[in-house]
Amino acid sequence: MIKQSLSVIIAGILSSTTYAATIDTQLNNTWYKEAQTKLTEKLQQARSTKAKNVILFVGDGMGISTLTAARILKGQLAGNSGEEGYLSFETFPYSALVKTYNVDAQTPDSAGTMTAMMSGLKTDAGVLGVNEDILRGNCASVKGNEVVTALELAEIKGLSTGVISTARITHATPAATYAKSADRNWEDISDMDIENNAERANCEDIASQLVNFESNLEARYTGIDVDGIDVVLGGGRRHFLPKEATYNSVDATSDIEGDRTDGRDLTAEWRTMYPNGKYIIDQTGFDSIDPETTARIFGLFNESHMQYEADRSNDIAGEPSLSQMTEKAINILDNNDKGYFLMVESGRIDHGHHAGSASTALTDAIEFSNAVQAAIDATNDEETLIIVTADHSHVFTIAGYPKRGNPILGKVIGVGETSPTEASDGLPYTTLGYSNGLGFRDLGAETDGDASYASGPVAGRQDITAIDTTTPGYHQEVIVPLGSETHAGEDVAIHTSGPGAHLVQGSIEQSVVFHLINRALGLLGQ
Repeated sequence: MIKQSLSVIIAGILSSTTYAATIDTQLNNTWYKEAQTKLTEKLQQARSTKAKNVILFVGDGMGISTLTAARILKGQLAGNSGEEGYLSFETFPYSALVKTYNVDAQTPDSAGTMTAMMSGLKTDAGVLGVNEDILRGNCASVKGNEVVTALELAEIKGLSTGVISTARITHATPAATYAKSADRNWEDISDMDIENNAERANCEDIASQLVNFESNLEARYTGIDVDGIDVVLGGGRRHFLPKEATYNSVDATSDIEGDRTDGRDLTAEWRTMYPNGKYIIDQTGFDSIDPETTARIFGLFNESHMQYEADRSNDIAGEPSLSQMTEKAINILDNNDKGYFLMVESGRIDHGHHAGSASTALTDAIEFSNAVQAAIDATNDEETLIIVTADHSHVFTIAGYPKRGNPILGKVIGVGETSPTEASDGLPYTTLGYSNGLGFRDLGAETDGDASYASGPVAGRQDITAIDTTTPGYHQEVIVPLGSETHAGEDVAIHTSGPGAHLVQGSIEQSVVFHLINRALGLLGQ
């Protein structure tokens, strides 16, 4: 018997009645059709590499497990099972994995990772805007080791620029766009301990570098003329004000809001430097900004970090959401016909995880998704490259075998079961957890994740049988007790849409992000 060729066998299968019925059912299956549609959409994507604008979104601490859990929670809050949904940027046509290690660290920090994304080269943990030859904490080692960032190159090219963060605007991620510092913690002069380290007197603190960005950049590169960062929105007002009660803002929460020990009011210096700019500190001020007539804006909405999204309504004077800030910034920056570069950070995803509060972190991650959607709605994908990624992940897990639609913040209930699954110790356990940190808390309706720092770590198993783990105040159990949950070292995701998006493929070094921005905007003449 002569063996039939593969093509003959396939032809026979295709012509059979059984096959026709089977494939017809398959072709009409919802999962099948959705997958086919997505593939077709990707095949139709344009392959332009040049963009007028670039927006870089950074979800601080937004690892893969955070994406999955936030996606599910978002869907469940809308009344769905959750698993089938997408965060706004997860519908982008291109994605990849990003390696996050620092030059000197397997598990990274935000300073080194964001410097990589902004400059195109990796560096050490804890330093900003400098290469790996730096010595952390050594002021003199900064000189000669500075790197140029995408934001600085955009300024030099004449583009408009913006920096947004829900953290302090002097915190590591936003600061890496504009500052050069041997230590990420030198947010203002009071942090530098100059009394015991005289050589640090020659270094400029991060808040001062932000206000003096224009003059510093022009001094660093001879012959250039820039006009400074056009949009700055975030928290961290204390680093810009003198340590005197007379300088307190109307919504100060501390007896003395400012931290600066040099007597400088940097907000006043900025206003003098930019008389056409608007300095704002609250929701009313933010709402009063007309993006069509406003050339420059400096918003500091909290003395430290901005509120978690779940607590935003509790702010004394009110503060805008990340999506509101993103939309406003785009509408100001797009007044420049040459284009713009904007960096948007959701800084408090990271803080929620550090506090061991999954509910807090995920609520901020959902708002981050809303901010990306605001950018999608406000831009043209034929001229704007949107990049969404994270600087690092966290030791945050999705475990057990919960059934489809099981509350993501709840206890594990297995497929076919109606009551929580018991572990080998006879106790129920939650789907979400952390491997280290402060551990178990049952704070009920408390939405401030940082409330967990009021007491010491609680490690190990707890009897949560009678506890509602879906409340905002529930903090997950941990194995290793620490004063704060830590970052993790695995890869993070990157999602892209717009000109040059197709260059994101496979597994890449974090420093490649800069090169995507550079190629899209032609910052170095490419």
